[in-house]
Amino acid sequence: MTDGEHRGGSTGFGLEHLPYGVFSPGRGSERRVGVRFGDGVVDVGALLDDDTFRQPTLNAFLAQGPPRWAEVRTRLHEALSDDRASRSLDHTRPIDDVTLHLPFAVGDYVDFYSSIEHATNLGRIMRPDSEPLLPNWRHLPVGYHGRSGTVVVSGTPITRPSGQTKAGDAAAPSFGPTRLLDIELEVGFVTGGSGNPLGEPIPVKQALDHIFGVVLVNDWSARDIQGWEYQPLGPFLGKSFATSISAWVTPLEALRPYFVDGPTQEPPVLPYLRAAEPRNLDLDLSVELTPTGGAHAYPVSRTTFRHLYWSMAQQLAHATANGATIRPGDLFASGTVSGSEPGTMGSFIELTWRGARPLDLADGSTRAFLEDGDTVTLRGSTPDGIIALGDVAGTIEPARY
Repeated sequence: MTDGEHRGGSTGFGLEHLPYGVFSPGRGSERRVGVRFGDGVVDVGALLDDDTFRQPTLNAFLAQGPPRWAEVRTRLHEALSDDRASRSLDHTRPIDDVTLHLPFAVGDYVDFYSSIEHATNLGRIMRPDSEPLLPNWRHLPVGYHGRSGTVVVSGTPITRPSGQTKAGDAAAPSFGPTRLLDIELEVGFVTGGSGNPLGEPIPVKQALDHIFGVVLVNDWSARDIQGWEYQPLGPFLGKSFATSISAWVTPLEALRPYFVDGPTQEPPVLPYLRAAEPRNLDLDLSVELTPTGGAHAYPVSRTTFRHLYWSMAQQLAHATANGATIRPGDLFASGTVSGSEPGTMGSFIELTWRGARPLDLADGSTRAFLEDGDTVTLRGSTPDGIIALGDVAGTIEPARY
């Protein structure tokens, strides 16, 4: 279980996967690096007799770079394969007997806006009489720098944030809890290796060499706070209160068979963003809502990551094009992943068209945005189900201000 008591099943955690996380056998005990394997967590430091993994975060391992990542993956495969698996039993604990923690110390956090369907949907909602996409959108991966200190592991409760809002007909703003609390279904990637010297961009064709793995991300949003504050500098209190990530980091190496071509980019992008290789991961994503006081989770959205307009490699190349550096443990999120059809959108502002079309749940309740006590769970997997990303769950608690 995670710090927030979230538990998950074993589907998609086989030998092909082996995602990394940080666990402790009980609350208050020493943290160490583990890999998820079936219904258990393997203590990597003990299994491989390697002090790199007797650490409270993955950062030391992230810093070692691709050759070392490949070496350790090979050693784990050998140690956990059928003919040697008995050797690992002494170093494996049942998933329900451990506490899971934030898997890496987050350095910088960048959130993008890379789904053309999501950007188009929001443009139609917020600017119904204008072109939905702003002029720059097809030319560069739009993004902003978020707050790394409020990135939390799946299961951590989410306190309803407060801030300034202003009704359209009000003479002045007011202060109080958000009334339009929302989710953002995203996929993030974690950087590693030696990074890049200050002033030296990372070429798009080398970008994947700097990416260790991926996590599911819920970048919670307060739409009414965000709508009043974001001009002219962009997101602030409406976004910085919490970002949830999965407890398991899936190595990019495990996902390489699932790279596919992304959509055609028109107009053609500038040379520094051009990549010849397949660009996107083929991942199925979903959102479930457990209403306050309810015992059942109801599916509210299913979508895919394969159609993302701006790829991970392009995001990283653009983020460093001005010479900005990256470090092991930096987190880059895709932005909300949505489709264009009902039921394929990764946020409630789209699913309910900013509350104009509330969702009808099977228990008879409705939702426009999130209420206190609601629990949202994001899930992701490869289409064949062989690899499941770690879930991301969070329960809304009342505002404190």
